[in-house]
Amino acid sequence: MLQHIFSHTPLYVWAILGFLVYRGVLASRTREVTLRKLCIIPLVMLLLSLSGVYGSFGLAGSAPFAWAAGALAGAALAWTLVDARKIVAIPQRHSVQRPGSWVPLILMMSIFCMKYAVAVTLSIAPAYVHASGFSVPVCLAYGGFSGIFLGGLLRTVNVYRQAHMTSGPQGAAV
Repeated sequence: MLQHIFSHTPLYVWAILGFLVYRGVLASRTREVTLRKLCIIPLVMLLLSLSGVYGSFGLAGSAPFAWAAGALAGAALAWTLVDARKIVAIPQRHSVQRPGSWVPLILMMSIFCMKYAVAVTLSIAPAYVHASGFSVPVCLAYGGFSGIFLGGLLRTVNVYRQAHMTSGPQGAAV
């Protein structure tokens, strides 16, 4: 059965997996990154998450509300857990130096595996699409993962903005 599932998985899904692993390994190292590049993974995760909600459950009913609640909770959690003291803003280059962490890879693989598992589950048992006991926890989790990425991004941008304001008008505002 697993062979059947994997063999019917579109090739673009494996390309997305490769991209996420690559980005997760990059995130494991302390690095300087521009604010634009820093937005890539949170936006990709947001798109994967929202496409999972929309594609599986639609935008009617409790699905979007569960996603939003999860996103707010995840963003609040990330905002409190990201140690702003470990982020070094470099306003002259419109970038920040972030410490390396394996957490982004773990989160990316979690959302990818969850999206994959939900797709497989719904292809095997399509009636689950209408079961709130299935859809609500899935949408909460999708939102939570997205919120964690967005909350971490917002915390980093906040550190950058504070440094930019104290360093003077050396570059364009972000």
